[in-house]
Amino acid sequence: MSFETGQATVVTDPEMFKTYGRAFRKTSKRVVLVPLGEAVHAGHISMIRAARSITGAITMVTFSGEEVPEDFAKEQVDVVFHGELPTHGVAVRTSLDHLEEPSLIDDYVARVLAATIASGATDVVLGEKDFEALVALQHAVSGLQLNVQLHSVPTVRMPDGLAISNRNSEVPEEHRDKAVVVAAALTAGAHAAELGPVKILETARGVLEAGGVEATYLELRNLDFGPAPEFGDARLLVGVDFGGVHLVDNVGVPVGIGFKNIEADS
Repeated sequence: MSFETGQATVVTDPEMFKTYGRAFRKTSKRVVLVPLGEAVHAGHISMIRAARSITGAITMVTFSGEEVPEDFAKEQVDVVFHGELPTHGVAVRTSLDHLEEPSLIDDYVARVLAATIASGATDVVLGEKDFEALVALQHAVSGLQLNVQLHSVPTVRMPDGLAISNRNSEVPEEHRDKAVVVAAALTAGAHAAELGPVKILETARGVLEAGGVEATYLELRNLDFGPAPEFGDARLLVGVDFGGVHLVDNVGVPVGIGFKNIEADS
């Protein structure tokens, strides 16, 4: 097979994709997978760059859009699987106390696991915007005892704070101002971190209410998706429906510590 590093070699046959993965593993190099969807945005580019930052690694991307973007070659991706990988034989149900629809989370986990197995990946790079899916995947990887390391990349945001994602771009223009309130609520809640879990949620909820936004959920969880700690790292998560679009977002929160104290200790 003809291959040159950094040239975004396009593969459409799942079996050939597996062949590339096996060949790369034989070189003893790390194989980094970046699973994407049907469109490429700034958040995806940040994930690809994080993958490329792993010295000496081979970067493989899965992409199901209609055309392969030129960005993949510009970002020196090595291999792009263009199409849909079959998920038969990959069925995992997570044990999370779901906020989102469980079937959607399980479908996401199955698709990423199928891509991980097909590529022979040693590492997988994911974004933090869909944090529940990220945690669910970690549970699945641990449960299956796969020798794969997951890397999370911070959410990329627009200047107004709204997270960049394919779903968020579908929010109708008339709801845009209220959508921005969601990011403001998360930021306000996070900055109340040192005051504890109750105050964090009260602060975020207050901003949502002031902006006329009704959330389908607003939760503070630990990093394994259990109950929020009184002291330590947690995640503040929110879901809101805007004009038929279900917007989700989250931020990291140092509960009982606060960002000022973190800066003071560093």
